[in-house]
Amino acid sequence: MRILRDFEHIPDTDRGASAAIGNFDGVHLGHQAVIDLARTAGAEIGAPLGVLTFEPHPREVFAPDAPPFRLTGSEARAHRLEKIGVELLYELNFDRALAELSPEAFARRVIVEGLGLRHVVVGADFHFGKGRAGDTGTLRAFGSEMGFGVTVAELVAGETGRVSSTAIREALSEGRPREAAAMLGHWHRMDGPVEHGEKRGRDLGYPTANLSIEGLHRPKFGVYAVFVDVLSGPHKGTYRGAASLGLRPQFDGEVPNLETFLFDFQGDLYGTHISVALVEYLRPEMTFDGADWRAQLIAQMDADCARARDILAAE
Repeated sequence: MRILRDFEHIPDTDRGASAAIGNFDGVHLGHQAVIDLARTAGAEIGAPLGVLTFEPHPREVFAPDAPPFRLTGSEARAHRLEKIGVELLYELNFDRALAELSPEAFARRVIVEGLGLRHVVVGADFHFGKGRAGDTGTLRAFGSEMGFGVTVAELVAGETGRVSSTAIREALSEGRPREAAAMLGHWHRMDGPVEHGEKRGRDLGYPTANLSIEGLHRPKFGVYAVFVDVLSGPHKGTYRGAASLGLRPQFDGEVPNLETFLFDFQGDLYGTHISVALVEYLRPEMTFDGADWRAQLIAQMDADCARARDILAAE
């Protein structure tokens, strides 16, 4: 997959795609339905499959002080899009200049003159242009006028209602990762480079791979059964494990992060990229008191890992 970030300087070889347009936060089943329609349209007209999205997320530009809400960062989103067969990712820099384009200017300058898209697919709730003034009807009219096809995808419903990034965030906030996964079509993952921590886990016999969750929506704090993909380095592969997400109240933590213990693993993961999939919520964060707090903590970690092993063995 090729990633292009400037709509005004696109090589001719990367123009003319059939592209799905949206933010695609999480790349959930609704997003995948939109992308599948772009794939089908592209096959009919002989065009490569593209996705047109934005970085940073527009909400981060217009509400920079809002709590973290993203399900995926740009790198994780790109990884997921590549995995489902997207060939061209137009990840445009979203700034005030782009936000100020009228719907007509966006269609003409970005879709037609910039990217030369032959067909676009959007969701039924799609809005675009300054003040979100453009909608699917507007887009269809511009397509007819300017020479690109338009398909509008119906909204996707799951077992518990409409599939949306908002519903997925709610499920994760309430410690229901399986429900989130049913809407995503895959496990919810948190990706990034392994960072150095304070190495308390190693001292307790449970060395962990630590990830920052800065800028991401925070699932319910606590301990999870997880799958771990090591994406780079000599230990590439998939592992099972248990992870603690939160503030580490036993040690007066102030910045939330994700600490993951990989079962049956020995090696150094510092600096490598990993992807941690939340499978099942096991328990909330806990603190232990008394002179034997350390033994209590280790016993609880033993129990957590045993339970996680049983859960993951059934997957």
